[in-house]
Amino acid sequence: MTVFLSAHWLDMLTTALGLAYIFFEYKASIWLWAVGFAMQVLGIVLYYQKGLYADCGMEFYYLAMTVYGWWNWTRKKRNQDKQADKNEQANNLAAPTHFERRFILPWTLATLVIWGAIYCFLAYRTDSTVPLADSFTTALSVVGIWALARKYLEQWLIWIVVDVVTCALYFYKDIPFKASLYALYVVIAILGYFKWRNMMTEEKEKEAGINC
Repeated sequence: MTVFLSAHWLDMLTTALGLAYIFFEYKASIWLWAVGFAMQVLGIVLYYQKGLYADCGMEFYYLAMTVYGWWNWTRKKRNQDKQADKNEQANNLAAPTHFERRFILPWTLATLVIWGAIYCFLAYRTDSTVPLADSFTTALSVVGIWALARKYLEQWLIWIVVDVVTCALYFYKDIPFKASLYALYVVIAILGYFKWRNMMTEEKEKEAGINC
């Protein structure tokens, strides 16, 4: 048992933080960014130890996005409070919105370019044994975390794809706890999508009622 814990304690700790993170994300709570920051710092160490270099590098991007996400969510709340009854909105963050169409093409092209660039680096400059999958999840996660920071509903669809591939990848790389966490992420991402969509519907109905 001691040997097992010694080998997997970091995996277990980041998994626990990941559970808290996905819970706050599902609830659309701003605290997801604080938990995410701690999880990503530890993730840098874990992924480097396991030779998942793209995931390791991605954590630095995540760290920057946690700061942006926290700022953007609170900014949207402040803007919403100026336009609505403060007594009613004071304890709520702004509702999710749809991914803007003007971003679809540039982000698709950016994802493909990032995927190709990271794959070439991992395949020819490192000893990575999983360059294709590692680079794919990393590239797609770039747009995923940005979409989450912008509070777009479709970020859940992006994470479903990332989580399925990552689950298989982590089992292959002997990170069982994190792999199991990502399997759970798939289920929660599906539920989260419908929850956020309902939040958007309720917000529209509320705005319609106010305008009437």
